[in-house]
Amino acid sequence: MKTDPRHVAERLAGIYGHGVDSPPTYPTWVAFLGRLGLAGGDAEVVADIVRLVEPLLAKPHALPATPHSLATACFADQLLAATGDSRYRDFLVHQANRFVPFFFAGSLLGRAHAVTGETSYRDRLLVFLRSVDTRQPNGLYWHCRASPYFWGRGNAFAALGFAQALSHLGTAGTEDLATTHEEHLCALADHQDDSGLWRQIVDDPSTYLEHSATTMVGVAIAQGLRGGWLSETRWRHVLERAWTGAAARIGARGELDQVCVGTGPLDSREAYVQRPFSTGTDSRGGAMALWFAVEMSQR
Repeated sequence: MKTDPRHVAERLAGIYGHGVDSPPTYPTWVAFLGRLGLAGGDAEVVADIVRLVEPLLAKPHALPATPHSLATACFADQLLAATGDSRYRDFLVHQANRFVPFFFAGSLLGRAHAVTGETSYRDRLLVFLRSVDTRQPNGLYWHCRASPYFWGRGNAFAALGFAQALSHLGTAGTEDLATTHEEHLCALADHQDDSGLWRQIVDDPSTYLEHSATTMVGVAIAQGLRGGWLSETRWRHVLERAWTGAAARIGARGELDQVCVGTGPLDSREAYVQRPFSTGTDSRGGAMALWFAVEMSQR
């Protein structure tokens, strides 16, 4: 079946997450996360990823202190569980001490709290998420204050960041964050296209359907359903529509349809409208699509 999550995940895992880019950036590590999640502890997959990341463990301080490189440790808790090697915990903690916003903060600080038990990581993450002030009355997030536009992947990063935080911290004592997160998802659901996808600018139906934003929001919803802070009654249909739309736009060799290129804050709405997209194999979109497929295969 073309959209069977397990089959799609296996197809994507055969293409993405088999090398390390230079400089290392988050798509590679998200792809490792997806491969490990799909493998379920398979020794051959674990050994392959151990081999790929070994040079980074030897010199973690050599990794650039840039947002795209800081999330390199999002897979490390899975390798720690698979191998028992404490160097993966140390690597995760090293990167968590250099965290940056939303997905990176939720992913790294949440995992650091989970593997160390140190409340300082939990506290820092809670302070950060409670201080974010770019969500607007319509429930969506600006890309940033300098770029007051509702960029698709920017909102997807916000959704995924909150989901990662709640996944690792739990909902006890974080009820306010779960509420904020679901309010944001409700705003996103209001703008979900009939195809199941979200757009380059979330609230502008004239902009292109964007694959990576869709898969990231899909991961966030799937994790919320598994964690229990989202209800099946309200969110299952939204999730299934997102999966059907995203999976239909994944080719036999991992090609993806319309993934926005890397995008920092832009000066105008029109710059977001005109921002190019790639169609074909794409490490950023492929990693997130793999993660989404793995999440769906585990439902």
